[in-house]
Amino acid sequence: MSTSGLLLSSLAPFCFLFSFATVLFLASALRGVAPRDEKYYFDGAVIRCRDGSGSFSRDRLNDGFCDCGDGTDEPGTSACPEGKFYCRNNGDSPRFLFSSFVNDRICDCCDGSDEYESGITCPNTCMKDIIAEDRKNDHGLKGADLDKSGALQNKDILDMEDLFHKLTGLRIVAVLELVIVVSVMAFCLCYRRTRTRRRRFTLKY
Repeated sequence: MSTSGLLLSSLAPFCFLFSFATVLFLASALRGVAPRDEKYYFDGAVIRCRDGSGSFSRDRLNDGFCDCGDGTDEPGTSACPEGKFYCRNNGDSPRFLFSSFVNDRICDCCDGSDEYESGITCPNTCMKDIIAEDRKNDHGLKGADLDKSGALQNKDILDMEDLFHKLTGLRIVAVLELVIVVSVMAFCLCYRRTRTRRRRFTLKY
C-alpha cells in the first residue's frame, strides 16, 4: 500500500469524528431556531442582535448566557427572558414557546425538543395529536349530523302536532256550523208549523 493510501486510511476515522462533531455542533447551535432564521446565524462570524443592542460571535450562540436583550443569541435556552424557542414538531404544526418553558421539566413541544437537558424523556406525540384531532373532527361531524337529524325529526313532530291542532280546530268549526244550520232549520220548521196552526185556528173560528 502506498504512503498516500496509508495516510488516507489513518485520517479517515478523524475525518468521520470531525464531521460528526460538526453535525452535533450545528444541531445544538441551531436548537430553537426557526428554519427561516437559520441563514441569519451563519451569514458571518459575528452575529448582530436583532434589537441592535450588540453583537456576539457564533460560538456564543446557545451558550447559556444572555448577550442580547431580545434573546437573539439564546433561541434554544432559557437564559434570556425575552427569547423564543421554536418547536419544529415534525408531523404537526410548528410553534414558538417562551424561553422560560425550555427545560422546565414539562413537555410543551409535541416532539419533546424543549426538554433536551431537563432529565426527562418526552414522547413524540406529534402524529398522535393529529390523529386525535382528526378523530375529534370526525366525531364532531357525526355529532353534527345526529343533531341535524334530531332537529329534523323534532320539526316533523312539531309539524304533525300543528296539523293535528289545525284539523281539530277545523272539526270544531264544522260542528259549530252544523249546529247553527240545524238550529236555523229547526227554528224555521217550528215557525212554519206555528203559522200553519194559527191559520187553521183562524179558519175554524
